[in-house]
Amino acid sequence: MKKTIITVVGKDTVGIIAKVCTYLADNGINILDIAQTIVQGYFNMMMVVDTSNGAKEHEDMADELGKLGEEIGVIIKCQKEEIFDKMHRI
Repeated sequence: MKKTIITVVGKDTVGIIAKVCTYLADNGINILDIAQTIVQGYFNMMMVVDTSNGAKEHEDMADELGKLGEEIGVIIKCQKEEIFDKMHRI
């Protein structure tokens, strides 16, 4: 399984989750876990996804999600699980 961590941060608006999830579904990416919160009008979401059967390479997916984020007014970042784990070790 190839896991990727996706984070979405920005001002809360209608449809953020729907647009991100639609992109993932359209590209064969399965959501394994998802958590989201809104704090004083700011939206924050973290997803763990399985890209094993994804239609895109990691770099293309990250670029396209970044552009989608710009369109909807949020910042979307993607990191491969192994890189995320190494960056967040104590």
